[in-house]
Amino acid sequence: MDINYIHSLFLKCNSVSIDTRKIEANSLFVAIKGERFDANTFANEALIKGASFVVIDDKSFYIDERTILVEDSLVALQELAKFHRKYLKLPIIALTGSNGKTTTKELIHVVLSKKYNTKATVGNLNNHIGVPLTLLSFNSETEIGIVEMGANHKKEIEFLCELANPDYGYITNFGKAHLEGFGGVAGVIEGKSELYHYLASNDKLAFVNLEDPIQVERSKSLRRYSFGLNNEAADLEIKSIKADPFVEVSYSDITIGSHLIGLYNANNVNAAIAIGKYFEVDDRSIKEALESYIPENNRSQLVSKGTNEIILDAYNANPSSMAVAIENFLQLAKSSKVMILGDMFELGDESQKEHKELINSLLKEDAVLCFFIGSAFYSNKIDKNNFHFHDSFDSFSDFLKENKIENSTILIKGSRGMALERTLGFLSK
Repeated sequence: MDINYIHSLFLKCNSVSIDTRKIEANSLFVAIKGERFDANTFANEALIKGASFVVIDDKSFYIDERTILVEDSLVALQELAKFHRKYLKLPIIALTGSNGKTTTKELIHVVLSKKYNTKATVGNLNNHIGVPLTLLSFNSETEIGIVEMGANHKKEIEFLCELANPDYGYITNFGKAHLEGFGGVAGVIEGKSELYHYLASNDKLAFVNLEDPIQVERSKSLRRYSFGLNNEAADLEIKSIKADPFVEVSYSDITIGSHLIGLYNANNVNAAIAIGKYFEVDDRSIKEALESYIPENNRSQLVSKGTNEIILDAYNANPSSMAVAIENFLQLAKSSKVMILGDMFELGDESQKEHKELINSLLKEDAVLCFFIGSAFYSNKIDKNNFHFHDSFDSFSDFLKENKIENSTILIKGSRGMALERTLGFLSK
């Protein structure tokens, strides 16, 4: 496989694609095999739709000189991305963590874009396919690249770092996410810390939240740029944070509001401020960027439906993110509060324990109406006047058809597979 040659063809193209449904004119199409399909079969379709070249790993689908035959298309995509990253030589910021990766990435992006031509991971394309696609979206005009890295098992962040070769790194937190793949919280910490290991071995810089003792300990051998609340030792000292319900942060003589709900989003804002300050974005621009950012895609959105005010946080959930979302919700000064909580996925052997612990943590909250949706919650159901358990969303939606929720502040949170945003349709009728 001649990556230099493939890269020379890629530079003639406008983009790279792995999906013929989203093909662009003058693109490079890479045919990757999936569990249910073989994209080699779509190579000719890609050319018909406007691709200039196609990369395949099955010679039976060779078409003409526009076809590049490799041993493994996925490996070719990854090696091409790695080559392209070295070719561009631009500074890259990598970030990972159990919670808040995508929100933090978006905040860093809007802040740095005030001064630099910045490109970042689109959506959550943060795995062994998404990171290469992100790297290949950078071009000669890109001044800073931001690469989100997700992982559900050890050695994954290490591999993604080898592709992206980051100059800077930030870990949002270490939490109870993907416990099944990591084998427990200790495995999560080891897996996410692979970013620190890479930065240390290559003499790169980490952005560190001094409020997190695990981050402080894990990054102690690194060059660091830090932030912390009322911590004079920090490079950026945050003076105050609050959320009622929107996050507001103060530092120096600057106060920054936001459209982000919950104290758990404060460190996401703080990280974006710190990284902006490090890259010499002026305070006024940082303030403008963060105050104009509006979350979407079911991430901590404030939605009004009928007489209800809803905190929609249904993009994903794990025990750590559930705990902070609930803690924030309970401290809100609202009279009628309702929580609609969905199952948390990918917890493996810890699933029953974690769902039971979450239920038990709410036993004293007699004034909050709690709905627990999904088989994991249902298998731990208990009798309590303000607790309602449904083994499926269909069961819950049938309940809502007969029992209206009105004049309430509502938290909706669950794993992506629960798709609890569907609840909105029943709250507006």
